[in-house]
This record gives sequence, structure tokens and C-alpha cells, in this order.
Amino acid sequence: MKKVDLYRKFMAESSLDVDLVDIDRIEDDDNSDFDYLTDWKLMDEESDEVEQNRRAAAESDLEVDCVDIDRLEEEEHTDHDYQAEIPENESDEDTEDASETDMVKQEEEYTEIKEQMYQDKLANFKKQLKQLESGDHPDYLRRLRRLEQNYENRLLLNEAFERVEIERIEREHVLEREAAYKEYEDKKVELRENLIADLEEKKRMIEAERNSMELTSDMQVADHAIARRLILEDTMDIKPVTTRKLRRRPNDPVPVPEKRRKTLPTQLNFSLDDNEIMEDLRLINQSASTSYASHDDHGGSYNEQQIEVKVEDGQLYYDDQWYHCGQQVYYEGKEIGMKNGGLICTISSSEIWIKRTCDNNKIRIFVSQLQKGRITIRNRSA
Repeated sequence: MKKVDLYRKFMAESSLDVDLVDIDRIEDDDNSDFDYLTDWKLMDEESDEVEQNRRAAAESDLEVDCVDIDRLEEEEHTDHDYQAEIPENESDEDTEDASETDMVKQEEEYTEIKEQMYQDKLANFKKQLKQLESGDHPDYLRRLRRLEQNYENRLLLNEAFERVEIERIEREHVLEREAAYKEYEDKKVELRENLIADLEEKKRMIEAERNSMELTSDMQVADHAIARRLILEDTMDIKPVTTRKLRRRPNDPVPVPEKRRKTLPTQLNFSLDDNEIMEDLRLINQSASTSYASHDDHGGSYNEQQIEVKVEDGQLYYDDQWYHCGQQVYYEGKEIGMKNGGLICTISSSEIWIKRTCDNNKIRIFVSQLQKGRITIRNRSA
């Protein structure tokens, strides 16, 4: 009975060691393949398979143990029968020898069983190695199928991601093209409007300048014509007017005698010199022509106030101030725009040229515009 108990204990320990080795190997395999697993359900299935394999191995070891136990029990029974046949007197003497013999046999049997288990495990491992080399191992095939399935799923996901990204990029490209085209159209319309506004402004300035030139030229022509006519009238001889006298009829009333008219002098005596006379005539004619132009433009109403303006010795007298060339001034008016700064370049009897400070362009201002108040100038230091 001691031999059977020892064998059972040995088999239990050996089977436990084998199970622990198998469990460690399976757990190592599971840990090595953990990086390739993406589904927790597959891990649960593998753990179930490991548990089933463990149970099957335990059952197979249990069957082997049972067979060995039965064989040992039969040997024990035979030994017991053999010992029963030995006389009692000899049993006491041979007890020590028998116990030593039993221990030796037990050790030999233990060694044989251990060697047999080792050979079985080694044969099983060699068989699995051959299956792995040939590619027929069940675990290898199962895990290979999982890897292939994961590979196919990954390819499908990559293809779907590629399609989605391509569609997104195409949509962004279309939106950017539409935005760029819209901006181009807006800029084109804005540029056209700016050019039209600039051209219209230049057109208005040119028309205003032309009107001023026409008015000035008309005034100058009228001044010369009036002065020439007055001079001719003053210098020409005045002839007496001859009248015809009719006969008196019988029924006509008696005519009243006419008073004698004073004889007009043949020439005028001037107390001023010629230059002063011409200056007075020019001012009178300018005032008359300005009043006539204002009457035509505004329906005969005098809406513009005359300002005293004159040019002497290259200097301009305007609004109780004298201006000379090279002087900084401000100018503004309806025809030339808002208040701007400039430098007086040229002063003549009919016009003034001012160089603008902003762009160095020259602008012409007529004396008539200053007289009518359409354009005003001020000293920059004022």
C-alpha cells in the first residue's frame, strides 16, 4: 500500500508539473500573439480552447495514472500473496532485505515511468515541430487565419479612409476655386468702378477748365472791343445833325420856337493819363461781363459776390492780401475739390499756376474764378 500511495503522489506531482509547463507555454504563446489580436472575443475563445486542452490532458494523464495504479495494485497483491506463503519465521529475518529490495524496485519503476513520460512529451514536441515546418500545425493555421482576416480588414479600412480623404480634398478644392473666382470678379468690378470714377473726375476738371478758359477769352475779347470802340468814339469828330424844315400849312398852329442847343465839343478833355483810363475801362468791362455771365447762368439773379482781385508787378492782390510766386497757399472750390496745399509757380494777368504738394502736379486757376468766388485761396501761414 505504501508503494501505491507513493506512486499516486508522484504521478500527481508529475502531472501537475506537466500541466504547469503546458500552461506557461500556452500563456507565453498568448502573450506573444497579444499584439496581433484586435478583438476581445477571439481572446475569450482562445482561453476556452486552452481550458479544454488542459482538461483533455488532465483526463489523459488520469487514465494513464489509473492504468499504472491498477498494474501496481496487481503487483502489490502478488507480492502480498508471495509474502503470505513465506513462513513466519523467515519473514522476520528477511524484513530488512525485502524493504531494501522494494525501495530499489520502487526507484527503478519511478525512473522508468519518468523516462517514459519524457519520451512521450519529446515525441509530441517533435511531432508539433514537424507540423510547424510543414505548415500543418492546427494552432499555426488558426492564428494564420486570424492574421489574414486582420490583414484583409485593415486593407478594407485603408481603402475606405483613402476614398473619404479623396472626396474631402476634392470638396475643399472646389470650394477654394469658387472663392478665388468670386474674389477675382469682385476685384475686377471694383477696379472698373475706380477707373470710371477717376475718368469722370478728370472729365469734370477738364470741362470746368475749358469753361473757365472760354469765359476768360470772351471777357478779354469783350474788353478789347469795348475799349477800342470807346477810344474811337472819343477821338472821332462829332458832326451836327441836319434837319429838314417843311412849309407851314394854313390850318397848322403857329410853331413854338425851339431853344438853341449847346454845341457839343469836338473832343474830350481827360484829367487822367492813358494807363489809368485803360485800367478803369478794364475793371468796368470785367464787372459788366461778369454780371452778364452771372445773369445767364442763374436766370438773371446775382448770386455770386464779386471779390477784388488784381495782378500788379507779378503779384496777386486777393481778399486784402498780396500773394507772390513761391508762396505756400491753400486752395479749394467746387471745381477742384476739397482743401489742398500747394506752391504758387506763376502769376499772370488772367491765370495763376499752383503746384500741388501731394503729387507735384500743376493746377491752373483763373482770375475770374477768384473774382466769382468759385475758388478761394488762403495763405498757408494764416
